[in-house]
Amino acid sequence: MEISNKKKEAYYTATQMQLVRTRFFGNRSAMIAGSILLFMIVCSLFAGFLSPYDPTIAGRDKNYENGAPQIPMFWDENGFSPRPFLHTLTKYRGADTNFRWVYKTDTEKRRYVYFFVKGWEYKYFNYNINLPGKALDFKIPGFTFDTHLFGVDEGGIHIFGTDKAGKDLFSRTLSAIYISLAVGTLGVFISFVLSLVICVISGYYGGWIDSLLQMFTDAIRTVPPIPLFMCLAAFAPLEWSSELRFFFISCLLGLISWPTLARRVRTHLLSERSQEYILAAQMCGASSTHIIIRHLLPSFTSYIIVDLVISFPYMLLSETALSFIGLGLREPVNSLGVLLQNATKADVLLNYQWYFIPVFFLVVLILTFVYVGDGLRDAADPHKTKN
Repeated sequence: MEISNKKKEAYYTATQMQLVRTRFFGNRSAMIAGSILLFMIVCSLFAGFLSPYDPTIAGRDKNYENGAPQIPMFWDENGFSPRPFLHTLTKYRGADTNFRWVYKTDTEKRRYVYFFVKGWEYKYFNYNINLPGKALDFKIPGFTFDTHLFGVDEGGIHIFGTDKAGKDLFSRTLSAIYISLAVGTLGVFISFVLSLVICVISGYYGGWIDSLLQMFTDAIRTVPPIPLFMCLAAFAPLEWSSELRFFFISCLLGLISWPTLARRVRTHLLSERSQEYILAAQMCGASSTHIIIRHLLPSFTSYIIVDLVISFPYMLLSETALSFIGLGLREPVNSLGVLLQNATKADVLLNYQWYFIPVFFLVVLILTFVYVGDGLRDAADPHKTKN
């Protein structure tokens, strides 16, 4: 009885964030999705360490173009080995293969897999931004490393296979997840800042300010994104660097997606501004800035977090769709949309099915964000009873 009373007391005295956290941790599907999402994010952050080869053309394997995935093994017909290994491959084509290059396996020769090997150099915290006008350019050299998780003593190891240029798809997929998440993060951040500023001004002051800002928001929502991107892509200079195109796409996604987030945040703000604690703060002479920062924003912080997480799948799908049709990021940048461009040919469907491996990671990434967003949305209403 005493324990039950303590639980009730803890429940009714808990802060909103504590209630949200407790309810979210009790959602099994959201926790599983969150764990998978966290694992994918960590892998993308350490893509350089996990990738055995450079994901650009510099890391191509010209002796293994359009090569099938290579799975390390511990035993074969010659016996067991405590160290994982691969078989040696020989390149061949003839009439029996319709004169298409294929790779034959030589089971008599093994290529052993080693861990923490030296390889191509990669950098962390390395930024080289070249914006229009030299005054805005900046460069951060970062830190250089050359250690990788695994490699082979001879030849190459390609867990997801290679593309037509011989680039390792495993390395490209890790790099693509990082780039797509970075584009989504920057786009969501820009969208969040714009929507928060506009909806707070609109929802708090109301009146003609609210009407004017809502008219502006509706005008932005009516702009069709695909024709807009087609026009901007047509006028975008071809000499733009990969970093500048990345920054341009991120900003554009954020600028066209903020109205939806702004309307959701404005709805929460309108429901809170008429509460008694807000009226009490106004009667005590508190300024508008003080009320917004110290009272209104903390009151629906959990809802803002939920809206941000829910916005991520739409941002990722937008970037993927635009890059897929050639209006977003392009080679040599690796993004999930860029990788999907290679899977549009009939020859790929018939002979090179491993090109679709990045599709699986895109689906998993979107689903994990959806489940985490649903879990946060349910947790944001902690007093809701289960059916």
